[in-house]
This record gives sequence, structure tokens and C-alpha cells, in this order.
Amino acid sequence: MRKMFLEILLLVVIVVILIYFIFVFARTVFSPSTPQNILNTVCVNEKCFSVELAKTDAEREMGLMHRAQLDSNKGMLFIFDKEGICPFWMKNTLIPLDIIWTDSNGKIVHIEESAQPCRDLVCPQIVPTAKARYVLEVNAGIVSKTGIKAGNFLELKIVN
Repeated sequence: MRKMFLEILLLVVIVVILIYFIFVFARTVFSPSTPQNILNTVCVNEKCFSVELAKTDAEREMGLMHRAQLDSNKGMLFIFDKEGICPFWMKNTLIPLDIIWTDSNGKIVHIEESAQPCRDLVCPQIVPTAKARYVLEVNAGIVSKTGIKAGNFLELKIVN
């Protein structure tokens, strides 16, 4: 009788553990999720953008290339390890962009409005006039619509 009780108890424990692992796996695989790099927000002049982060060399190099559209409340935030002159180009970029350079404190130090796509083999670089640590790319026209200008501050709400 005792042996049968122990076998049943062991079976119950195994079933409970199995159900737990199935629940954890199903929650991880089937739960709706937003990519982690879109959970970040950048605000300036009361206008906020949900931004993808470009933190690695590969992410920064790819940027917004090959994107046919960008929602008006979205953008990409390029994060550099330290302040420096950070030139950009529009190679393989399909949409015009406003590009906003900021220092380590979020102060806007340079703006390039309506940077146009470049489909040529060699594209010109857009070189800021000051050192920057962050660069925000948004749809062309956002800067003028929202009154963003050099000297304004970006409020960075970066989750990761």
C-alpha cells in the first residue's frame, strides 16, 4: 500500500513539473510581444517617438535602409559609445528623413532636414557641425512640423 502511494505521489509530482514547463514554454512562444528594441521612447517638444535602437556597428550601418515607410510616431535612435563627429549617409534609404544629432545630455547640436534617399553607388556623407552621442532619424518634415531646433533637448526613455 505504501509503495503504491509513493508511486502515485511521484507521478503527481512529475505531472505538475511537466505542466509547469509546458506553461512556461507556451507563454514564451505564444505570447504577443513587441520586439525589445521598439519599447524605447524619445520625446522632444512634447512630441514622442517610439524608436528602434541601433547600438552595434551592424545595426548602425543598416539603419533605416530598405524601409518603404516609417510611421509618423516612429523613428530610429543611433547610440554611440562616446561623443564624436558622426557622419550619416542615405545609401539604400527609400524615404526622406530628418536627422537630429544630440550630445550626451540630449541637447540637439545639429539637424539635417529632409535628407534625401541615395540610390547611387557612392553617396555623400551628411556631416554634423558638432560632436554627438545620439542621432535620431524620423520622417522628413517632422522637425519643421514640431518646431524642433538646435538647443532643444531630447528626453530619452531607453529600456534596453
